[in-house]
Amino acid sequence: MATTYTTKEGDVWDAISYQVYGSTSYVGYLMEHNLPLVDTFVFDAGVVIQVPDLPTTSSSQLPIWRVSG
Repeated sequence: MATTYTTKEGDVWDAISYQVYGSTSYVGYLMEHNLPLVDTFVFDAGVVIQVPDLPTTSSSQLPIWRVSG
């Protein structure tokens, strides 16, 4: 279920990604869903960021050596 994250003074994209997803690997995904904020590098307190659910991985997105069959 998609949620939101309200920033604290000094938050940055990678720290927010780690906070909400447990990994900095999803920074790009998080930014794609918050395009009006993409030019912000360091956030002020109180900015509401949309936190979409991570997409489920289907077999078509896996590398060929990970596809069973």
